[in-house]
Amino acid sequence: MTFELMNIRKEIVNALKEEGIINPTKIQQLAIPLIKSGKDVIGMSNTGSGKTVAFGVPILEKIVPRGGLQVLIMVPTRELAVQIGRELEKFSKYMHASIATVFGGVAIGPQMDKLQRAEIVVGTTGRLVDHLHRGTLNLSKLTCVILDEADKMIEMGFIEDIEELLKRVPKNKQVLLFGATISDEINNIKHRHMNDPEIAKADTYVKDDFLEQYYYDVKPNEKFSLLVHLLKKEEMERVLVFCATIATVEILAKNLRAQGVKAEMIHGKLTQNKRLSIIENFNKGKTNILIASAVAARGLDIRNISHVINYSLSKDAEEYIHRVGRTARAGDFGKAITLLEPKDHEAFGHINSRFSVNIKKLPKEAFPQLTFNARENMSRSRDGGFNRGRGGNFNRDKNNSFNRGEGNFNRDRNSGFNRGRSTSFNKDRNSSSNHEGGNSSSGRNSGFNRGRSTSFNKDRNNSSNREGGSFNRENRFGSSREGGRFGRASTSQSSENRDDRTQFNKYNKHSNRNEQYRSRKY
Repeated sequence: MTFELMNIRKEIVNALKEEGIINPTKIQQLAIPLIKSGKDVIGMSNTGSGKTVAFGVPILEKIVPRGGLQVLIMVPTRELAVQIGRELEKFSKYMHASIATVFGGVAIGPQMDKLQRAEIVVGTTGRLVDHLHRGTLNLSKLTCVILDEADKMIEMGFIEDIEELLKRVPKNKQVLLFGATISDEINNIKHRHMNDPEIAKADTYVKDDFLEQYYYDVKPNEKFSLLVHLLKKEEMERVLVFCATIATVEILAKNLRAQGVKAEMIHGKLTQNKRLSIIENFNKGKTNILIASAVAARGLDIRNISHVINYSLSKDAEEYIHRVGRTARAGDFGKAITLLEPKDHEAFGHINSRFSVNIKKLPKEAFPQLTFNARENMSRSRDGGFNRGRGGNFNRDKNNSFNRGEGNFNRDRNSGFNRGRSTSFNKDRNSSSNHEGGNSSSGRNSGFNRGRSTSFNKDRNNSSNREGGSFNRENRFGSSREGGRFGRASTSQSSENRDDRTQFNKYNKHSNRNEQYRSRKY
């Protein structure tokens, strides 16, 4: 079977050939004819089975040039949005199709411009809803809606965004839903928004013919040493190591580097540009070991993985399948290794019974016991871990997570603190603080500001100002101290420029005080 025999447009077939895509996979053979016929489709297959081609080829064939927005594709992650957008551009290189990719974490202005000309939009649900509310996403001409990795979107809590978008599209649209599993929520979407959908189901896990799966029984204090032993002993061309939390990703990557193992890390708290750069370098072979958080198991455009190592076992059986499905793709062979702690056996048994996978136990070889520093350069994230950066700085974010970066201290929103490079201090809004460039400022209620020359300012209510060693405070009663003299202001003292509340100024007792304040550290 070839794409030419499936009656695909020649322009698309030629573009696929240039990408090395000649023969359709099982999910492509099942889904493409159904989608071309206009039916609603639920496609089920494992990661790496070619789902983008399965829905991308038939929707490209239906695009009307300059006909407005016709296809909306919802995805769970920014990386997957970028990946799908790029692949659709490659497949449509010999035909006209304007494709816009939208996601959070970047400027929204350029996205607005692209949306005005787009016939296909790929995006994360949150940013799509944002554009919808702004009036920059017009769904009135939509003919097809696609939910890719639908089970993952629901798992990540995007069901409300999905529902809002689906309620705004025309009633006669075609709905395509792709994922590895069908949950109760997906069944609800099926009943509310799909019209008698057809099921296109390929294997949702990699067959043993191509994937070897093993596990080691280890004690918690042996995991790191065994991992280093495996990475140095086995011939691994390209390795993906999965951890359960962001904190574990960061700490593990730093400990591996301390042992001379060159490893990169990727997780959801890195900036979009940083994540894309890491993936690009990994695909180019600049590094061959990537430490990833659980969410990164979905939607990463990572190619030619020879080994997957589960440093932390997921309690979710489907998540295990998605992780090991990163290797042994498109007929290549791969190996998956799980480091199993005693606490993991119950979840591990559920994986075996759910999917009847053949995971063999390997005997534990002798390996040197290494030091694992769990507290060095620590950061605390939403999942309870800690992170500490290079310069001894410290951040606390919305969910009481902490990050210590380059000489900064930050706590935001309620009772938040932020400290900048020059040991300054700033408090804003509700007892929050910001310290940047040697300045400190507090606005609204009880705010503080400290300037570059170790000045201090408190404004609004109970506000004070100190700059170059001087000190000023507004209060109901004004007082003045100047040149070592202190006096209480009266209503006749116009030289004090009192306002309705009467302010008082407190100056240095003598000139040396300026230097004293300048040298003081706060």
